[in-house]
Amino acid sequence: MSLGVDRVCVIIARTRHKMAQAELDEAVQRGARFIELRLDYMAKAVDFKRLLAHRKCPWIATLRRHNDGGRWKGTEEERRMIIRQAIVSGFDWIDLETDVADEIRRFRDVKRIVSYHNFSETPEDIEGIYESMAKQDADVFKIVTMARHPSDCIRILNIIKNAKKPTVGHCMGEMGAPSRILSLRYGAPFLYSAFNKERSIAPGLPSFEEVQRYFQVDRINAETKVYGVLGDPVSHSYSPALHNLMFRRTGINAIYLPFRVPRGELDDSLQAFNAIPVEGYSVTIPHKEAAANLSVHIDERVKETSAANTLVKRADGYHAFNTDYEAALEGLSRNMPVDEGRRKQIKGCSALILGSGGAARAVAHALHRAGATPLFIAGRTLDKAEKLASEVHGRAIEWDARHNQDTEIIVNCTPIGMHPNMDESPLHAGFLKPGLVVFDTVYNPEQTLLIKEAKSRGCQTVSGVEMFVRQAAMQFELFTGQKPDLEAMREILRKALSPLTYRNEPNE
Repeated sequence: MSLGVDRVCVIIARTRHKMAQAELDEAVQRGARFIELRLDYMAKAVDFKRLLAHRKCPWIATLRRHNDGGRWKGTEEERRMIIRQAIVSGFDWIDLETDVADEIRRFRDVKRIVSYHNFSETPEDIEGIYESMAKQDADVFKIVTMARHPSDCIRILNIIKNAKKPTVGHCMGEMGAPSRILSLRYGAPFLYSAFNKERSIAPGLPSFEEVQRYFQVDRINAETKVYGVLGDPVSHSYSPALHNLMFRRTGINAIYLPFRVPRGELDDSLQAFNAIPVEGYSVTIPHKEAAANLSVHIDERVKETSAANTLVKRADGYHAFNTDYEAALEGLSRNMPVDEGRRKQIKGCSALILGSGGAARAVAHALHRAGATPLFIAGRTLDKAEKLASEVHGRAIEWDARHNQDTEIIVNCTPIGMHPNMDESPLHAGFLKPGLVVFDTVYNPEQTLLIKEAKSRGCQTVSGVEMFVRQAAMQFELFTGQKPDLEAMREILRKALSPLTYRNEPNE
């Protein structure tokens, strides 16, 4: 069935007619070809003639009740009257909730979306709810629920996949974010995005800019391979931006998505995602140790660090890798000071590592293997620092004593200084001295306060962009078998960081 609409429906939700008109025009100018106008956001009576003068593509009229996630404050009788006015005024589509759809008759060629929304959960009988909806008069069905577990996404996607009529749908919230993009792979005719993400229309709703910029929505089909990043939190990761743009640049039919998985639920979630299936994952906090334990094969770096930041699905199960290790070592080695034409070696240098999480483990083991000595681990949780120090024959020190060590290399593996707390640094500026090598694994911003102060005091600096890009490049090769262009990845990341479209999680 051809619906004659774009694969991305852009939602306009403003309280004033003037602002709605401005966004309607701007959305089309930026490429929108299918728009939902949320009439329930209007603060005053809807002036259909004034709004429809700006129609340059198919429009959906939606007047959502409060219990369905909308802002309508009037009576139900008044709401239905406005819905009928929208139908006869010239809208191409109308959205009708399943409980009222039978009471509002079809009019001329106006297409109908019959919808169900649940902002609290994904009901146990969601399949039965959809089965009842499917008997109603609709051109498209819409089913939207709140994800309470990653498996809820799979249930909604399977409904879309098995639907006999065009069906759009997804799970809301950070845990439901992957289902929005994946719905296209499962057969949904389109997905929703917000023209203005600041309007807070629904939890986890992506912006039109994000969808346009990072996802190849026109190419997504049943053959599209799926990759992603596992973590909690994960919504602000820059990995989707980096990997998706590399897929586009290399012509690979694949998407990379953020999968929020709570601590302790990795095994169950991986089993649920096998239904997609997901071909490979980047792994971030708090799952790096669990990922290593769940794998049928682990590489030498994972054995050494007891942590994995990469999972690749093979015929016999998951294979685990730690690309943080090599990325940190390469980034640091290639940026050591040069004296009389010779680059200084890590071997024999003393080093202080700030932090004891996943990134710190990779850095500590890498520096130990490279011959750095002595190694000091300063962690805010002393027992974790002591455990890591014992593994690399180093010494744990109290966090408050970190300024007492005389060292040649310092690596910050904490989130201190990360956006939006850009005025913070894990070290006092007075501790920094000429010749000291300062490596900050925070990559957003690239020029952290620590890096800025280190530069101003004559230190050799290494930014977190180096480590992030290098570990992502190794992951990309493990996922696809293609060796990516490092400089292209640096350019992509820096452009993504520039407008602060995303905010990243710490590199731990």
